[in-house]
Amino acid sequence: MIRTGISTIALALMMAGPAAAQTGKQGATPTAAEADAFVARASKEFAEFSVDDARIQWIYATYITPDSAALVAKSGAEGTEMAVRFALEAAKYDKAKGLSPDTKRQLDILRSAITSPAPTRDGAATALAELQTDMQTVYGTGKGTLNGKPISGSDIEAAMGTSRNPAELKEMWTNWHDNVGAPQRQDYQRSVGLLNEGARELGFKDVGAMWRSNYDMPPEEFAKLTDKLWNEVKPLYESLHTYVRWKLNEKYGDAVQSKTGPIRADLLGNMWAQEWGNIYDIVAPEGAGDLGYDIGELLQAKDYDAIKMVKAGEGFYSSLGMAPMPETFWQRSLFTKPADREVQCHASAWNLDNVDDLRIKMCIKVNSDDFVTIHHELGHNYYQRAYNQKPLLYRTGANDGFHEAIGDFVALSITPDYLVSIGLLDESKVPSADKDTGLLLRQAMDKVAFLPFGLLIDKWRWGVFSGGIPAGGYQGAWDALRLQYQGITPPVKRDETKFDPGAKYHIPANVPYTRYFLARLLQFQFYKAACDQAGWTGPLHRCSFYDNKEVGAKLNAMLEMGASKPWPDALEAFTGSREMSGAAMVEYFAPLKAWLDEQNKGKPTGW
Repeated sequence: MIRTGISTIALALMMAGPAAAQTGKQGATPTAAEADAFVARASKEFAEFSVDDARIQWIYATYITPDSAALVAKSGAEGTEMAVRFALEAAKYDKAKGLSPDTKRQLDILRSAITSPAPTRDGAATALAELQTDMQTVYGTGKGTLNGKPISGSDIEAAMGTSRNPAELKEMWTNWHDNVGAPQRQDYQRSVGLLNEGARELGFKDVGAMWRSNYDMPPEEFAKLTDKLWNEVKPLYESLHTYVRWKLNEKYGDAVQSKTGPIRADLLGNMWAQEWGNIYDIVAPEGAGDLGYDIGELLQAKDYDAIKMVKAGEGFYSSLGMAPMPETFWQRSLFTKPADREVQCHASAWNLDNVDDLRIKMCIKVNSDDFVTIHHELGHNYYQRAYNQKPLLYRTGANDGFHEAIGDFVALSITPDYLVSIGLLDESKVPSADKDTGLLLRQAMDKVAFLPFGLLIDKWRWGVFSGGIPAGGYQGAWDALRLQYQGITPPVKRDETKFDPGAKYHIPANVPYTRYFLARLLQFQFYKAACDQAGWTGPLHRCSFYDNKEVGAKLNAMLEMGASKPWPDALEAFTGSREMSGAAMVEYFAPLKAWLDEQNKGKPTGW
């Protein structure tokens, strides 16, 4: 997760009513000079506000008290008003003649970065804010049940990953979706009308078109691009789906999971069936399920603590020729959970002054997951520092998938060879190739399984916002998309009194989701490019580009661009290609795909 001063404003959920914008003489067409002056003014005001806002956000995240909560709410409201006001004004300047490419690009950023545009008519912004707050309260305070007893959302997530009792899984899934999703249905319908009204004031057809306009191409072309990308990786997903369905049938029998058709959604180890890694024990290859080593055990054997783990992550980037983190990073970051106060333990990367006040916030434990997460979060920090000389509005990723993908692709390089290089794994204990199937399958259970879910969340919302999915068909359309893309089905019958989309946080919070789909693909595209530049000739999944300065120089050249150029320019700078593609992911998992297809012989594929 990334947090920066500018992102807390420009990418916030916009709920407040804006002040009236001024564009020169009343009724006059604005000039290019006026547009230039507006961009400069907006950037200056954002810059002045963002540092204090980021400090308040940091204090709240690391010292959760009623006082810090009040401060963050007040600052957030001020940032919201500012961003909506500037978005409306940017929409008016957009028609000015003779705009420079830089001014036009920054106006577009100001106009379209808002995810929840509030209408300007009296009372509309307040109504939207109340609806969104109410929905998030329902989500945040919602409970399901386990064995008839109430259980919180976070506890359900954990239990869904460990329980192997189909009755318990069905109970938790059903009660969470009924108790959390269904109560939001009417509020969500009302919020859609208000959001679309706000988007149209900014010159967009609807909110979906507004979100899709952030990708340097017409909204319709971006939708087609996501379909193209999905079709490239769909055969890989279908092979995984067929294999997992068969293993679930072996585990639970025909009465719970059929050998054919869709998979029952609650059996996949995750409330939303978005990642399946929690049930690896059910699907692990016979005789090859042991991955050969456990990073957490290696770290503990070498007496690593939180700081030493972060130093190792920093060492990876230093090996690419990048400067170490500033001393303030080590003084100001939160690395472990304090014993004396409440903090947000969700891992995140910060740049509080949009220059070099870089920090991470984690409650690090000495285990494999946190070692990988450290490499990921530091990727955000190095990206933030690389573009810190660009104009303020360009200090973000080339598109919203890039920032997440950078840390993810570096984390893919945590291979046995890398672990040997940093002294964690003895060379004599590097697992042989017969362990690769298990390693790749464990990766695919999260990386590949996520893809259709990452796509369908916004497919559903785009349909809702455009009117293609009517209010009376919310649940039916959701179930149809889940079946079409994921090949899953609810454990119990659903009808239009339900609202299962609301049981996923990003729906009530109105957070766009396609970024995560893009990041899953981009990370492999970046990884393959780095491995090619490093001259790697072995299986792609065994590559590590650790200690390769050529890779580091090319990577930093892309990172320095920030959002100053269309994302194809940034992609080309590092990969040589201007097109996002799923081909690298397909290549990475090719050995697994061949193995899955061998296991799936004689078994029907699809649903």
